[in-house]
Amino acid sequence: MMKAWWLGMLAAAVVVPGGAAAQVAGPEAAACTGNRGPAVLVHVQGLKDRKGNLKLELYPANEDDFLKDDRDLLKEGKTFRRIQTPTPPSGNPSLCMRVPQAGRYALLVVHDRDGKNKFSFWSDGAGFASAEKIGRRRPKVEQAVVQIGPGVTTLTIRMQYLRGLGGFGPVDPD
Repeated sequence: MMKAWWLGMLAAAVVVPGGAAAQVAGPEAAACTGNRGPAVLVHVQGLKDRKGNLKLELYPANEDDFLKDDRDLLKEGKTFRRIQTPTPPSGNPSLCMRVPQAGRYALLVVHDRDGKNKFSFWSDGAGFASAEKIGRRRPKVEQAVVQIGPGVTTLTIRMQYLRGLGGFGPVDPD
């Protein structure tokens, strides 16, 4: 398994908007570089630093199941997928994940800066398909919903981190 992951990492290169080449990270990179969908390719922008790991999580596209504990979702037979990879030392990473079938899902990117595999409100970052600022409230499922087709669906997610009393927002706002 580890050998396949490294081979996928070495072989995976895609062109991102603007013509810059980026490595496709994660154990399922070959699904996107080989156009073996259904899969989602997420270009991550606005990382605060290069600490820890990046996680891409896939949830059912409804408010009750969004951000629910993965053990509960799996026990109930609901869709949940997660890939995790070390944060690359430079560039805007791209993460690839296979999905069970084409359809509507909720997608979350987490920058687990301390590597403890538990979201820390004070240090970790989060990103959703919507460009809407998260602020001080729990994200709504509408911010995370994506439609994934039968091939490789590509999207860009800008990370958000706690920024004082205003809550979560991008480190490098446009």
